[in-house]
Amino acid sequence: MNRFRLHAGAIGLAALLAMTATACSGKGTDGGDTTGADGVKHGPGVTDKTIGVGMITDLTGPYAALAKGITQGGQLYFEQVNQAGGICGRQVESLVRDMSYDVQKSVAAYTELEPKVAAFGHFIGSATVGAVKDRISKDGPLTMVLAWSPQMLGAEQLQMTGTTYAIDVINGVDYMVEKHGLKSGDKIGHIYLEGDYGDDSLAGSTYAAQQHGMTVVEQKVKATDADMTSQIAAMKSAGVKVIVLSVSPKQTASAVGVAAAQGLNVPFIGSNSSYAPQLLATPVGPALLKNLVVMQASSPLSADLPAMKKLAADYKAKYPNDGLDNGVMAGYTTAAITGDALKLACEKKDLSRDGIIAAHRSQSAWDGGFGSKLDFTQVNQPPSRDTHILQPDKDSLGGLKTIREPSASENAKKYEIKVG
Repeated sequence: MNRFRLHAGAIGLAALLAMTATACSGKGTDGGDTTGADGVKHGPGVTDKTIGVGMITDLTGPYAALAKGITQGGQLYFEQVNQAGGICGRQVESLVRDMSYDVQKSVAAYTELEPKVAAFGHFIGSATVGAVKDRISKDGPLTMVLAWSPQMLGAEQLQMTGTTYAIDVINGVDYMVEKHGLKSGDKIGHIYLEGDYGDDSLAGSTYAAQQHGMTVVEQKVKATDADMTSQIAAMKSAGVKVIVLSVSPKQTASAVGVAAAQGLNVPFIGSNSSYAPQLLATPVGPALLKNLVVMQASSPLSADLPAMKKLAADYKAKYPNDGLDNGVMAGYTTAAITGDALKLACEKKDLSRDGIIAAHRSQSAWDGGFGSKLDFTQVNQPPSRDTHILQPDKDSLGGLKTIREPSASENAKKYEIKVG
């Protein structure tokens, strides 16, 4: 969910908005932490009866298809929490704002919600989060970031929920060396979006190529580019043996479809946000089934896990007309991580922002039943370096099946992440 670097003018305006709104961020409108009648200390977003949790999402922008599931998955989790009695005797209020993957709207949404919430259950996008990162890092709430740029590391308030784009790509390239015979002297193609998403992904493919004596053929694209014909033609001319895709799902469909039409029969490895199961119902579906694998830190919905099966059943019951995809799982699990931090903070009788963050950062092996152990204790590192290798599959729940269980290659383990 990702990571477009917007026009410099928009960024400049966003920065100005962030600066002028700084006075509003603080510790909320109540002027500081208080202690409730039950002896629980609390800060902004918490009363004796409610806990506010924000979700800054993209319901009308380029990632709307995935963000709908993310948002509904998060709302489903907190509805279930409330039905079970809430957290610390309080009901959770989900406050959702759509920012259309627009930096200015993202700044406005954060400015509005920050005094009203104890935590953000999710905040989508590197560029959008980046516009208010300094404010969050100063005194903001615990924020689950659905973006995997190293720029999202380094602040105790910010928590990515998997590994970085670069680590995923390194694991993916190493998988291709192991399983598809890539060797020294081969060329790797990489089509990537401009911005943090693409930049970090390219850093991963470049590093992996260097470790194996290979070279990378680069093709940078904009978010508005829909036709990958020229990019695939360049890959074919260069004689690449595999193509990495760090783009949007629609761009993935174009790239794989054009390659099939041009007779370029090479495997594609897609970053976690490059694929959506809806693509399998399009004319490019057969080519995706044949040539694409997907790299992501989290388990797919089709994983044989009781928690995943329960999530799928509960979501279908709540939203019978909506499909299941990895967005649902991402939204539900980030909400669960948030909920567990709130529950731990409650046990300490401290629902202040500092108390919630401390509770969250005390967990070194969070799992939640979803098959990926995450270490939240290291502010400057992602919580995992393991990557699942998945394959599109029309018969699997969520449109993906596991072809390699989560693991980290030696190259991924030793890769040095430069925190932004």
